[in-house]
Amino acid sequence: MTTGRQTTISPIALRGGLIVLFVVGQAATPPGFGLSGDGLAVTGLTLAVAAALVSAILLPAREAGSPGPVFLGIPLKIAALCLSAIASIALIETTDAGGPAIAALLFTVGAAAARHPLSRSSPVGIVALAGLLLAGAAGGDMQRDLSLCFSVCVAFLITYSIAQRRATRKAEAREAVLAERARIAREIHDILAHSLSAQIVHLEGARLLLRADRTQDALERVERARELAKNGLEEARRAVSALREDLPPLPVALRALADEFRTATGRDCAVLVSGAERRLPPETELAMIRTAQEAITNVRRHAPGSPASVRLGFHDGACELEVSNPAAEAPGTPGGGYGLVGMRERAELLGGTLDAGETDDGFRVRLRVPA
Repeated sequence: MTTGRQTTISPIALRGGLIVLFVVGQAATPPGFGLSGDGLAVTGLTLAVAAALVSAILLPAREAGSPGPVFLGIPLKIAALCLSAIASIALIETTDAGGPAIAALLFTVGAAAARHPLSRSSPVGIVALAGLLLAGAAGGDMQRDLSLCFSVCVAFLITYSIAQRRATRKAEAREAVLAERARIAREIHDILAHSLSAQIVHLEGARLLLRADRTQDALERVERARELAKNGLEEARRAVSALREDLPPLPVALRALADEFRTATGRDCAVLVSGAERRLPPETELAMIRTAQEAITNVRRHAPGSPASVRLGFHDGACELEVSNPAAEAPGTPGGGYGLVGMRERAELLGGTLDAGETDDGFRVRLRVPA
């Protein structure tokens, strides 16, 4: 019975397997292992390469002064890689066919480039190139050793470039995590800071009114604070939901806000969308949804009995949101909510603009962001 689990080979097991494969391959390559002559030299050099690779690749390392068990410091690991390169070159010159030894040399250079910065890995490459040139000059087969020098350079450069790309991706991932944390902190701050500060004002006013025996006025202040707390809790829940789940498309989210407005007020809230609809970056969509939510909530609070109108326009390189309402006959509730200051700050962070103010027949909030 299959459980759906995927089995993976650990990097240590893979590297250890490659070292074992090198030893087995070298033993099968003429003249092979022996106790005298070339066989003894091949045996000693093979074990030297294997031991150096085990020390440099498999054993844990630590920087000087850092906590943890002491195995090999970084300088000793670089020295072990240099020893592996020298022993591999000696094997190439000793054996008739240097296949496993050549693979060990390229593996050594690649491991140095992949595991260490350029200042530490370059000595291994230099030792390998110098050893090949000296061996070619001494053995008279300069053409083969020059081709090996080229292979060493290619292996070093390719492995180093791959390591740099991985480091860049990790750095970008860390930056993305930090940016996401900042966005979440700003989102929660915008909701709670404004809501709680307004509640404190009303509760402080209620306390003073109670001391003056103005019970009815104090009760009105408490009810306003309660309404602010309720609205702040709803907004916080929406924010957490938006941060944990994928945001719906902008038109869908705006129509949902319009439906809530109609249900709560019994007044119309038209949603008009123009231009070719497309998805925007999550932070941009969230800012536009929050702006529409605040603007529609302000219509309910400050213009009771007034209908609302929402317009969303997709333009080349920009997206524009406009929420407007005619003037109301009855006065609304002062204060409350995020306030337009937070929306303006959010727009500026995205490189956009937010304009809000009275018009000839009512009030309008307009947000324009690059997209």
